[in-house]
Parts: sequence; structure tokens; C-alpha cells
Amino acid sequence: MPQDTPLSIMFSAGESSGDQHAANMFLELKKHQPDIVGFGMGGAKMAQAGIDIRYDSSGIAVIGVVEVLKHYGEIRRALKLMQQLVSTERPDLLVCVDYKEFNLKLARYAKQLGVKVLFYVSPQVWAWRPGRVKIYGRAIDMMAVIFPFETAYYDAEQVPVRYVGHPSVDKVHPLHSKAEDRAQFGLDENKPVVGLLPGSRANEIKRMLPVMLAAAEKLQTDMPGVQFLLPQADSISDELLNTYLHQSPVKIIVIKNQPYDVIQCCDAVMTTSGTATLEIALLTVPMVISYKLAALTYCLGRLLVHTPFIGLPNIVLGKGFIKELIQHEATAENLAAEVKRILTDKPYADEMHAGLIQVQKRLGQGGGSKNMAALALEMLGRHTPSS
Repeated sequence: MPQDTPLSIMFSAGESSGDQHAANMFLELKKHQPDIVGFGMGGAKMAQAGIDIRYDSSGIAVIGVVEVLKHYGEIRRALKLMQQLVSTERPDLLVCVDYKEFNLKLARYAKQLGVKVLFYVSPQVWAWRPGRVKIYGRAIDMMAVIFPFETAYYDAEQVPVRYVGHPSVDKVHPLHSKAEDRAQFGLDENKPVVGLLPGSRANEIKRMLPVMLAAAEKLQTDMPGVQFLLPQADSISDELLNTYLHQSPVKIIVIKNQPYDVIQCCDAVMTTSGTATLEIALLTVPMVISYKLAALTYCLGRLLVHTPFIGLPNIVLGKGFIKELIQHEATAENLAAEVKRILTDKPYADEMHAGLIQVQKRLGQGGGSKNMAALALEMLGRHTPSS
């Protein structure tokens, strides 16, 4: 490929976290190839980074069998459009970011057309269906994994793999000091602060926010003076959030665009399972992890998933040092009781804090976005100055 030919990279990100990862990677690519062209499926973060969004993925960011079936028509339309883009635009590289099943189909299609495929964020083959390593291996040119222990699964099947570091390590940095944030958010320094992180998908908000608000009400009764913060995800509208907040008697301070500043202010956090749990861990704030799925999705998951934990900090350490409240256990009573224990049982909170520091160490120094950019350029015969 001639060095003066502008690179064309197509991105496919179907969820809020993938939107952020792709945006960060593209910004790093632009540092080395200012004329690089990026386009594809994603959200606001990718658009802000300069990627031409041909399909807004906010409407298909769902999880679970039942939820996917409800949105099947729209997901299928999105896939057809993306396949058409691969065929007509013929990018130099397709970067599939997470959103596993959708991106597997897209990767297969691209591979058949001779388009190189870089898959970013491995499916959790260590939790269920390890045979997927071979399936993905046939559809991609390179798998970029974000946990160091994942490379062994791909090496065993001779699938090209590279550990690039977890992207959260780079981005989890508050904008201000804890004291500055507490003052800005109008918090009383002498009263505990509890964070509510109900998720970045609409269906997560619908399932988990009412439970968290009910738990907050119980905490306020048991511990008068507790303060509550909620960092609003970019993918969640004011209208959806206010539907639930307006029904609650508890004062919830909602903060936009400063998730890590909000988390660092907290003494304890109620969070849904997902990337947020690692972000909270990196800020070493004690938490309780909860999650609810549609009944059918949960039953299928019980049959298919073979891991004792769903919380990423627990998975990284290989032990359940953070309480997980899943499905029928994810009640307001249980959430409130666990948060109260964190706030009142210092040895318990200290032990959890020590575990979070270990998670922080295992995730390493980061550099995920830079490593991804370097890997993409390497696959295209271009090299960053340091590579």
C-alpha cells in the first residue's frame, strides 16, 4: 500500500462502551495518520472523534435473548446496512468493537470479501462456549484482548491474538480533586455519599433503577443524611431517567459528563454488572454489583455460563470479594443492607478496598487505545514511530 494513500477504516460498535473505545482508538490513529478516514456504526463519542457515523447504534444497544428478539428487526437492518458498506466502500480495515454476535456476522462477511478484520474485546470464552475461539478465528485476522489471561485461549487454537491492555485504565481519571468535586456537587463533607450506577442501556435503567431508588429510600430511613449521586450515561435520555426519578421521594443529584468525578466522591456504589464495575474498581471505591435480566434470558444464561462470578473485579481476582446480587437476589432490601454494611463495617470496607487495589495492579498500566492504533497500523503495513 503506497504510503501517501489515505487509510480508510470502518468501525462497528453497538454499545456505549464500544463507542468510547472506538473513539479513543481513532483519536490515537489520527496522531500518526492525520488524513485517516473513519466511518461506520457507533454513537456520539465516535462522531465527536471525527468518525463518519452511517448508523447510530443507540437504538440497538440491548443485551439478553428476549431484548435482542424484541429489537431483531432493527438489528437485522443495521447488519444489512453495514454489510452493504463493507461491500461498496471496501475499507482497508474493519475494526469490530465488542457487540459479539452482530460483529461476528459482519466480520465473516468482510473476510469473504477480502477485507482485513481486527476484533477488539474478546467474547468471554473463559466463562462460556470456549469453542467460539475457533469460530472467531475463522472470521478475523486478529483478536485484540483486554485481559492478559485471555491470550492463552487463542494461542491454544493458533488464532492470532494480541493483549492490548484494558481501555478503562486510560480513561478512568477524574477531572478534579475529590474535595473540588464534593464542593461542586454541593455535598456535605460530614455525611456519607452513595452512588447509583443503573447502567448505560435503556433496558438496564428500566430493570435496575427502580430497585436502586427503593434501596436508596430504605438507606435514607436507616441512615438519615445519606447523600445520593447518579452519573448519567451519555446514552440515557433525560426523559427516561426522569420517568423514575420523579416518582422517588429521595433527592438524587444527577451529574452529566463527569462519571469518574462522581464515583470518586462516593463512599459506596450500587452498580449494574459490566464495564462500570472495573471503572469503580480502578477508583478503589467499595461497591455492590447487581443485575436483572428477562426470566428466559436468565434461565438460558444459567445453563450456558460456567463461571462462579459475573462481576469483572471478582473475575479478575478469581474470588468473590464483592457481593453480587443477581436476578431474584437483586432486591432493594439486599442492596440497602450491603451498602449499609460497607458504610458502617470498616474492616469489611477495608478488606474490599484492598481487593480493589489488587484489581488495579492486575489491569496494569493501560495504553489500550495507543496499542490498538499501533496494532491496526501494523496490520496495514504502516508503523507508529515507536513500533
